[in-house]
Amino acid sequence: MTAAPSAPALGELTGFRVGVTAHRRATDFISALERRGAQVVHAPALMISPVTEDTRVIEDTRTLLAHRPEVLVVTTAYGLRRWFEAADAAGLGEELRDAFRAARVLTRGAKARGQVLSLELDDPEVSADERTSSVVDRLLADGVRGTRVAVQLHGLTDELQLERLVAAGARVDTVAPYRWLSADDGERLPALIRDVCERRIDVLTFTAAPAVDSLFSTAQEAGHYDELVEALRTDVTAAAVGPVCAGPLLEAGVEPLVPERFRLGALVRAVCTHAAQERTVVLPTRYGTLRLMSTGTALDGEFVPLSDAQVTVLRALAASPGAVVSRAQLLSAVPGLDTEHALEMVISRLRKALPAPVVETVIKRGYRLSP
Repeated sequence: MTAAPSAPALGELTGFRVGVTAHRRATDFISALERRGAQVVHAPALMISPVTEDTRVIEDTRTLLAHRPEVLVVTTAYGLRRWFEAADAAGLGEELRDAFRAARVLTRGAKARGQVLSLELDDPEVSADERTSSVVDRLLADGVRGTRVAVQLHGLTDELQLERLVAAGARVDTVAPYRWLSADDGERLPALIRDVCERRIDVLTFTAAPAVDSLFSTAQEAGHYDELVEALRTDVTAAAVGPVCAGPLLEAGVEPLVPERFRLGALVRAVCTHAAQERTVVLPTRYGTLRLMSTGTALDGEFVPLSDAQVTVLRALAASPGAVVSRAQLLSAVPGLDTEHALEMVISRLRKALPAPVVETVIKRGYRLSP
């Protein structure tokens, strides 16, 4: 006798939809989410320009080398790596290494420090909170008047920090090893915005501040900016990889989820914790523990995918566990349902999908969840 196939293991994000706006390292990020069971909607808001198409980094490097910087500020590991790749290709690599060895080097975070060390350069100073503003705070405290300061930018120029250095008397050079370009094909980003506005996304993730700006700009052009921001303030959780990325969200009045460590792995873990603690309804029934997510339900660990209407009906019943919910109340709770017959069809299909008779009919009164 052949044994019945066992139910698939319930992942930490099974039953949830996660929006991903990342372009760089998107494959790794999406794989980590999908391994945990998430349904991922990917709409890359921005991409990084190929270094071979951006000759300005070489021009800026030549200017920097001619000025012999006394201080070098490194903001990202990725940017530093691309910078040296471009410099080596142009025959400037050794001269750039000499400039780093001769200067005081400060980095925005641990990853940037690690990249400096991997290039066999001296150990740099590191910001405690991984903010460019903290690096600038340290330089201003030491005094920079008349000092030649070179800053490696990270795709989105932090004009305020550059202005602070200039106002304090520093002579500032900048190098941008990569620039942000549109990565959207014209369809995916508007579709993601619609999904967020319709509350079909549980968590919308960001790994770069320019991606937030791109999303907001696209929504503004489509006339959906207010709807988008309202959804992110209420029903859809925004998640940012770090405080710099969170900046544009906070400016829009959106309080994002930010992991304690500003890394993709930590962001994945934070999304998992949030989904379990904040977005899962857990109810005891006589048939076992019912867990209700956005794309389905799990009864004692067995996940059952459901339609949006079926999930909405279950949520309405779960809001008053054991109590009777009238047909009129359910009709008003489910968008698109306008007749009792349509409601009965949704509940009939819901019962067939569930492994136990969790939804009970109370004759002439309505429905309830089995206590």
